[in-house]
Amino acid sequence: MLIGVPKEIKDNEFRVGLIPSSVAELVHHGHKVWVETNAGVGAGLSDADYAGAGAEIVDNPDILFAKADMIVKVKEPLAVERKKLRHGQILFTYLHLAPDADQTHDLVASGAVCIAYETVTSATGALPLLTPMSEVAGRLAPQVGAHSLEKAQGGRGILLGGVPGVPAAEVVILGGGVSGTHAATIAVGMGAKVTVVDRSAEALKRLAAQFGTSISTVFSTRSAIEELVKRADLLIGTVLVPGAAAPKLVSSDMVRSMKPGAVIVDVAIDQGGCIETSKATTHSNPTYVVDGVVHYCVANMPGAVARTSTFALNNVTLPFAVALADKGWKQALRDDPHLRNGLNVVDGKITCRPVAEAHNLAYVSTESVLQA
Repeated sequence: MLIGVPKEIKDNEFRVGLIPSSVAELVHHGHKVWVETNAGVGAGLSDADYAGAGAEIVDNPDILFAKADMIVKVKEPLAVERKKLRHGQILFTYLHLAPDADQTHDLVASGAVCIAYETVTSATGALPLLTPMSEVAGRLAPQVGAHSLEKAQGGRGILLGGVPGVPAAEVVILGGGVSGTHAATIAVGMGAKVTVVDRSAEALKRLAAQFGTSISTVFSTRSAIEELVKRADLLIGTVLVPGAAAPKLVSSDMVRSMKPGAVIVDVAIDQGGCIETSKATTHSNPTYVVDGVVHYCVANMPGAVARTSTFALNNVTLPFAVALADKGWKQALRDDPHLRNGLNVVDGKITCRPVAEAHNLAYVSTESVLQA
């Protein structure tokens, strides 16, 4: 199989779909890998590194898209890239289709085989290809939140950890999953007063066992969130429903009740965000203000630490990329029910139910596609 790795073109996206060691593994399995010129430079990976691993360096992305049997990326294809996809070509990347009607319709029209990292599952029901980026985004959230709280950034002028005689900032984290847990880890380490909200009693028990009295845990109800939002200096939203648009847990009225200069970091923005006033931003222009509250809603947060993120992502995606290349997508999906859950769009059909429901489009089961 010919595998193409294009340079990411999303704003300030420096990650890359494959690292040289992943390329070497695929070449060892008998496949060819084309890597676009400078695709890995943002993650500290040179064309020479890729060439040394057995890749061919291609300076024209149009040729790469036209010839490759499988495209391996990090972020969803932008409109200009979606036009280059063709019928039967495999696209293996993050897609986040539920909040993105334009991308969904374009991928349906392309006829490509679109497998989303974020809906591949594991035997425990986890999302193993989303987990490393959730870890990174969670750990970044208090960091960018602390920066946004600085007065020069429009924030309240509060130091997250306070100083002796002056209280620490109040950090409220919505969601006690992977991102929320990692956000709590860093916020506690920075000395903040941390409260984590979740509707899962098991998640709250796990958090209490992990952090002890370093954090407070609160069962999620609308009234509990209303009260906590008013107190928060930094509100971090991390709630995720696999494959579906994130639920709006914080209304615009709640945002209006927050302290002037408080900060919201919506980690769930890839899936539409869990704050009603959230809208996707970029690393070039990461924040905006609504009702005196600073919003940080960068849709590719882990791209800020591209080297860490790229290596962490390849650690989990490589086995699946090898399986797709070795077996072809149909056999790979037949053999692995967890990879099968990653199929979102194929041959003009939507095979991810939450995506179909989000856009009021017809749903077709993956099993029926594989039997055809």
